[in-house]
Amino acid sequence: MSRIGKKPVSIPEKVKVSVDAGMVLVDGPLGKLTYKLVDGIKVEVKEGKVYVSKAENRNDLSAIFGTTRAKINNMVNGVSKGFSKNLEISGVGFKGLMQGNKLSLTVGFSHPVLVDIPQGIKVNVDAKQPIITVSGTDKELVGNFASKIRKIKVPEPYKGTGIKYQGERIIRKAGKSAAGASAGKK
Repeated sequence: MSRIGKKPVSIPEKVKVSVDAGMVLVDGPLGKLTYKLVDGIKVEVKEGKVYVSKAENRNDLSAIFGTTRAKINNMVNGVSKGFSKNLEISGVGFKGLMQGNKLSLTVGFSHPVLVDIPQGIKVNVDAKQPIITVSGTDKELVGNFASKIRKIKVPEPYKGTGIKYQGERIIRKAGKSAAGASAGKK
């Protein structure tokens, strides 16, 4: 049985958690989130904590048991604090701009790339630094959208230009001239 699944999720002030007909509803100052439970997983709210349990006779639910607890914990944290991912754009002439409800990226293609921003996500582009901040209440949605932006121009290993997560370390490769210079000497 999952160790993570056994841990109760504490509910902070201003956050309400309720279970109704196989759905977990989490309501907080930043928004509302819902999660549909798998048959055999049971969620109870007691004394300011959320307890997740699985049916005794079902060993096939061990994997989803811990995942359910982690999802509920992320929902509680999302509606109380929120989640954010920062992306850095590096390259000469590379930049990002907001155009209404779309993100316009100029990242070395012949045209700017327009990305629709999904509902529940806020995107902020810093005017002074080439940094894009993706924030929202749903951790999975924030991570997936940040990944989608990064895939538009993945950092290349020779110059390091492209879109990367803030703090991500790109392993650089030596170019032809550096590799050829050391190959001739013995």
